[in-house]
Amino acid sequence: MIRLIGRVAAIATMVIAQASFAHSADLTVFSTIGVQGAVEQLIPQFEKASGDKGVVTWATAAMLVKRIEGGEAADMYILTRSGIDALAKEGKVAPGSEVTLASSGIAVAVKAGAPKPDISTPEAFKQTLLNAKAIAYSDPAAGGASGVYFAKLLDRMGIADQMKAKTRFPPPGGNSANLLLTGEAELAVQQKPEIMYVQGVDVVGLLPGDLNSVTVFTAGIAPDSKNADAAKALIKMLQSPEAAAVFRAKGLDPN
Repeated sequence: MIRLIGRVAAIATMVIAQASFAHSADLTVFSTIGVQGAVEQLIPQFEKASGDKGVVTWATAAMLVKRIEGGEAADMYILTRSGIDALAKEGKVAPGSEVTLASSGIAVAVKAGAPKPDISTPEAFKQTLLNAKAIAYSDPAAGGASGVYFAKLLDRMGIADQMKAKTRFPPPGGNSANLLLTGEAELAVQQKPEIMYVQGVDVVGLLPGDLNSVTVFTAGIAPDSKNADAAKALIKMLQSPEAAAVFRAKGLDPN
């Protein structure tokens, strides 16, 4: 009798464990580094509440779009609005699943403790760039939104040729603010939340006036996601007031 009870208890334990396993999921996410600081903080909260595990691949939105177009896939994506729109046109995002999460501007940074230059006006910012010994921003060839925009902005400001010799690029998918820490650059220009992700640097401010550019970050679910319910739950959590507070703290403007 005791043996029978023991067997029943063991079977019950196994069934409960299997049921728990069946309801948990490894939710795969392709996410832009533009929201990395915020999402890294929020994922553990999602895991604790849902029992699901968030498995995130980080890169620039442009790099992730290329990988998805090349045949790779995840359950959900957090990319730029333009990246999600491009994938949606190709049928790689489930219709109606797109949700805008937050946005950010482009900022200038220096190494922590270094004097903060004047970027209060377009003219002051232009002179600051010309005075700098070396600047860093994302290589536009890698497709990052801030790098593509800033390269065009230098041309628009009429100083692209003057800046070429003192421009330094981080590795593809890297953060230009890291070059402040190594001494390779005096100024770094990148999305504000990406700069804030790097310890040991100070944000000087956003690009002044109409020189600034705002990037919108949007989530979407893959049409063939095996964990669509978990993806919806994560997106819902990323829209919560608690998530909005985290986005703000990490340099983003929640939707």
